[in-house]
Amino acid sequence: MERLLDTAHENENERIVLSLLSSVETDGARSQRRIAAELGIALGLVNAYLKRCVKKGLVKVGDAPARRYAYYLTPQGFAEKSRLTVQYLSDSFSFFRLAKSDCARVLERAKENGFRRLVLAGKSDLAEIATLCAVEAGVAIVAVVDLHSDVAHFVGVNVCKSYDEVREGFDAVIVTDLARARESYDAAAVACGANRVLAPALLGLREQSKAAEASS
Repeated sequence: MERLLDTAHENENERIVLSLLSSVETDGARSQRRIAAELGIALGLVNAYLKRCVKKGLVKVGDAPARRYAYYLTPQGFAEKSRLTVQYLSDSFSFFRLAKSDCARVLERAKENGFRRLVLAGKSDLAEIATLCAVEAGVAIVAVVDLHSDVAHFVGVNVCKSYDEVREGFDAVIVTDLARARESYDAAAVACGANRVLAPALLGLREQSKAAEASS
């Protein structure tokens, strides 16, 4: 399960790199703030990924009007974008199938416990899949809580920085954060109580909890 979690994190990382390279190819003169809004990630994360891409030789920096920078894909950057596109298309179906199965199970468990109004902890591909599964399961996703997100809406629901900002009442939280699963789980447990926090199996949170208990 730990390997699945590592794979999910790597997939999320490569998805961001692919999106960033595609954005630079389309218009490298757009601001980092605009790129962040389009990709649905934090401004600081865009800056970090751009620096990483420049360091790897995937992107080069040039001057643009109004004392701004413009970014361009290098030949290596074009090759990496093509590689990631092919890999993403081949990996995405396997991830979707696994995530959909896990989300369906966790939503059924929520219904068994009487939880029908849910908050998702973490904006990600997994959150999008959970939202689709929630429609089939007949439960409502009332918000997404993500401290690191700069967008106000995601898949039709409000995105909040904290649980205090969620305006609608909710019964439980489902962790959907691929990059910071444990951090999001702990924050949800503090805010709502561990008995009201659920997580898809692919995140490996239950196994991590068992390992922590065994070592204590």
